[in-house]
Amino acid sequence: MKNKDKINWGIIGLGNIANQFAADLVLIEEANLIAVASRNLDKANEFAKQYNCQKAYNSYEALLADDQVDIVYIATPHDSHAELSIKALENGKHVLCEKPMALSYTDAVRMIEASKKYNKFFMEAFWTRFLPSVKEVVEKVNQGIIGDVNSLKADFNFYADEAAGGRLFDKTLGGGALYDIGVYPLFLSYIMFGIPKEIIAKSIYSKNGIDLQTSMILHYEKAQAILNASINSESDMKAVIGGTKGHIQLNAPWYVADGYSIVKDNKEEVFNLPNLGKGYAHEAIECHNCIRNNQIESELWSHQNSLDLSKIVEEIKVQIKLPF
Repeated sequence: MKNKDKINWGIIGLGNIANQFAADLVLIEEANLIAVASRNLDKANEFAKQYNCQKAYNSYEALLADDQVDIVYIATPHDSHAELSIKALENGKHVLCEKPMALSYTDAVRMIEASKKYNKFFMEAFWTRFLPSVKEVVEKVNQGIIGDVNSLKADFNFYADEAAGGRLFDKTLGGGALYDIGVYPLFLSYIMFGIPKEIIAKSIYSKNGIDLQTSMILHYEKAQAILNASINSESDMKAVIGGTKGHIQLNAPWYVADGYSIVKDNKEEVFNLPNLGKGYAHEAIECHNCIRNNQIESELWSHQNSLDLSKIVEEIKVQIKLPF
């Protein structure tokens, strides 16, 4: 890093999620957004102006060649994550790549191998893993607060208009419910129970073959997770973790929970843990800590964690016959 007081960020792909991430970066004293890149220079200039960023590029390659950039946040559509991450690592950049990290397990492996080859930090941007509520719930589950945990119910649903088109309905960009939002409940099941023994998945499809809605049962030796992802319907987006002595409910929407409750013996205890900004700040701070400690991966969301989840998603992709 050229500046030990600040860690210089670059952002590639300037859509909605990049805006939310940039807004959270402003809240972190040691973060400095120094460069942004879009295929559209006007869009890059507008984004840079909004977040007081010094440099705006109209090519991703130009940002990757900027030796002032320490770490690149890749927020482009899913189909470009693998190649851009590998190029960034080749150019000596640390990388935070939006989820899902890749559309195939093979590409996920290539990305991790590049991180190791070039000795640069790489993390899939599973921001939910770093929220105070989620971290604390995982700790309490591991402590046995609700006994032996054996069930999980979680969904991530919203309605999007298929007639309006866009990225969500474009199979060339990895559109559909599974890869865009289904990875969230799958992630929660994974951090609770690990790799399932069996997966059953069924989908409802759009006209062009992407999944509008996918329901999944993950079966473990002593637990089951019932999960749903939909871009075709709304839900309360609650997550309930059940054990032999009680249950924990993450505040809705659970993937950005600002608290949770524990119900035991017919008594409810409520815990409020506000997020910093929208919540993206927490994963950025994790990146900073890892980079300063010369780590190429996070202990909370490691390379192996990402590979395990990618393999789970791949199995579901094959079951529901997604075209990519």
